[in-house]
Amino acid sequence: MFKRGLAWFACAMLASALVMPAAYADENTGKAKESAPQVDLAPNASSAVLLDADTGTVLYEKNRDQKLPPASITKIMTMLLIMEALDQGKIKLDEKVRTSEYAASMGGSQIFLEVGEEMTVEEMLKGIAMASGNDASVAMAEKIAGTEEAFVKMMNDRAKQLGMTNTHFVNVNGLPAENHYTSSYDIALMSRELLKHEGITKYTGLYQDYLRKDTEKPFWLVNTNKLVRFYSGADGLKTGYTSEAKFCLSATAKRDNLRVIAVVLGEPNTKTRNAEVTKMFDYAFSQYVSHPIFKTGDAIGKVRIEKGELRDLELTAKHPYSVLLKKGDAGADIRHELQLQTGLKAPIAVGQPLGKLVVYKGDQVVSEFPIESPVEVKKAGWWKLLKRTSLKLFMAD
Repeated sequence: MFKRGLAWFACAMLASALVMPAAYADENTGKAKESAPQVDLAPNASSAVLLDADTGTVLYEKNRDQKLPPASITKIMTMLLIMEALDQGKIKLDEKVRTSEYAASMGGSQIFLEVGEEMTVEEMLKGIAMASGNDASVAMAEKIAGTEEAFVKMMNDRAKQLGMTNTHFVNVNGLPAENHYTSSYDIALMSRELLKHEGITKYTGLYQDYLRKDTEKPFWLVNTNKLVRFYSGADGLKTGYTSEAKFCLSATAKRDNLRVIAVVLGEPNTKTRNAEVTKMFDYAFSQYVSHPIFKTGDAIGKVRIEKGELRDLELTAKHPYSVLLKKGDAGADIRHELQLQTGLKAPIAVGQPLGKLVVYKGDQVVSEFPIESPVEVKKAGWWKLLKRTSLKLFMAD
């Protein structure tokens, strides 16, 4: 009896050592969340979060839901909407953006746009990502939505969609304003969403560059996030400072297959801010490893659509799919299963749920990923359906 109890205890301890899907459930999102480490990784921050970018697992937190002014970290949402507008074909990287008088009037961090000056979307994006340009942020907001006010509404709508329950935006650049706030966890959520657009790190990870390089007024860009130069694997994401918000940072770094996001708010100075984010990164990379399931663009499978213009819909990974393991855990018994709905009929909308990707360790479910339609599938015309029926009969004979 004693031996049996001892064996049961050993099995229980082995199972509890797994991160996947982590130690306890997140009360706001229902997603799994890892227990915070014993050591306070960010003792000087007012609020902090350390997040695995692929799975959304929280590895460390401190006052994660406290509403605080984010300063220029606001621009993560601005950049997210820019990247989504690019994906949707609303704007192009080489498209010119004209600077309005209002955009040119922005104070604080800027790239010193002049009224009527034109830059490409890519140049504006670079000015936002690297130099935290308040003027470039407003110019892009007006380009996409017509006015800053309309763009701010888009920001708040997108925040709700992402489950950012402790966020309200008033402007696009984070300049001090009443009722403009967010939380470290909400910042981690929007940072994770921005990083799904893998091209963004081309700008956020660049340490220096020029705007107006071949003109009489060249502007030297130096990234406000010094970690992209001094921390191995760091390639973003956004700094922030005002006297009210103090020193803030949403940083990301990737080593091997593991990408993490570290957010700190209310730090006393840049040196402390960077040191505590470095400590958070070091903790993540020393303790965890990411076990890849699919890379972005990998074929996942296909699903049959009844009466659709597309008979079989090919499914590919929109972003990396992985599970998080403690270092030393063997990943050999990790397996996955694509569970798709049956009897799907056209029309199918973009983003419509089609099923889920279930990941197991042995017989235990450790993670589930929703699978959605990447495209719209319209209902096939009667002539196409007739040909298919005829072909079926012919093949049956």
